[in-house]
Amino acid sequence: MSSLDAYDFHLPDAQIAQRPAERRDASRMLVLHRETGAIGDRRVTDLPGYLHPQDALVVNDTRVMAARLVGQRPTGGRAEVFLVERVAEATWRTLVRPGRKLREGATVRLGGGIEAEVIGVEPDGKRRVRFTRNGAPFANETEEREALDAAGQLPLPPYIERPADRADRERYQTVYARESGAVAAPTAGLHFTPALFEAIHARGVAQVALTLHVGYGTFEPVKVDDLRDHRVAAERITVSREAADTLNARRAAGGRTVAVGTTSTRALETSVDASGVFHPVNGPTDLTVTPGYRFRAVDVLLTNFHLPKSSLLVLTATFGGREAVLRAYRHAVEEGYRFYSYGDCMLIL
Repeated sequence: MSSLDAYDFHLPDAQIAQRPAERRDASRMLVLHRETGAIGDRRVTDLPGYLHPQDALVVNDTRVMAARLVGQRPTGGRAEVFLVERVAEATWRTLVRPGRKLREGATVRLGGGIEAEVIGVEPDGKRRVRFTRNGAPFANETEEREALDAAGQLPLPPYIERPADRADRERYQTVYARESGAVAAPTAGLHFTPALFEAIHARGVAQVALTLHVGYGTFEPVKVDDLRDHRVAAERITVSREAADTLNARRAAGGRTVAVGTTSTRALETSVDASGVFHPVNGPTDLTVTPGYRFRAVDVLLTNFHLPKSSLLVLTATFGGREAVLRAYRHAVEEGYRFYSYGDCMLIL
């Protein structure tokens, strides 16, 4: 089913989670069995019971940047610089507001003595911005990233209708976040705690980390009616040799590859060949999963609930079966599940 309209559903606004659950692992988990279509209502703490000793649980260790930087123009007017991608020393591709005021040569004063200067305008309207602190360059990339992180705010998704606060600094990151570079969290991973990992490891399951830096494209709507014409923006991934070797060993032993989230799924499907062998990868992926795609890497998917007519819902429905997934979504709405980034999750077996 290639029509975007076939991936729509009704969701009451009250079920869009505005804040995380009191505890990370307190979320509900809908379980969908692909072979039978059966649906079960469980908790995230039940996840270890669905895993097998030879399985590999794959997580995305990207860390969300404090990508939203708010400051003032020399005239005193408010301005916002949103980090998209680092392209050179202290130089970033960004989105800016107000765009008409921030042309080449414009400057914005940010917190901590940081100043942003627009040094170029790209064809799509994005700005190349160079950052300095107290009029001087940063000593190195680590100092630069730490300074921007201290000055910025976490970029919560637009459907969370409140500003980011201090609690989000912790809860909008996974407990295993390591590599800074994302503008949004890999939200299926937000449910995990050290205690949950202990229970998973006790079953003999291997934990494998890879990196996919979630880009600004995750917020962009699908703009075509026919999904065969849709392409997602490229995002940078890293799958190490160690990760690939572990995945291959677990698969050879009869284990399953269990992806935590759609981001892990895209990275895994990029790193596997036609025969099902995983390989190291370090570079961009523009893999777009649409109806008819054949999954070679992922056997089980844990994912949050996604927006109607979004590329993430299309990926999930392609993996779990469109009718089965949309029926599960209707069940989740009827049963009062919480949706989107800070909401509940779904395990597709």
